[in-house]
Amino acid sequence: MHTRAEPSRLSLTEADATLIKGMIRRGDRHHDIAAFFGVNQGRIAEIKEGSRFSDVQPAEPDELPPKGPYLTPKVTWMENRLR
Repeated sequence: MHTRAEPSRLSLTEADATLIKGMIRRGDRHHDIAAFFGVNQGRIAEIKEGSRFSDVQPAEPDELPPKGPYLTPKVTWMENRLR
């Protein structure tokens, strides 16, 4: 018998999309970006191809988290950034 994992219920915001577009422009791997945000790589591809958040501009390089791979999720980076 196969069981599916519970959905994460994580959703990406416009602010997330801004960071994602900046990370893509910088050359980050989709896998690393997806891990940082805790989502499937397909969500990253949707943002890259413009089917989601097409009107959002990429973040500037100085606004981006360090380049991955990421050992901690976005939440930890945001908490440390606000200190």
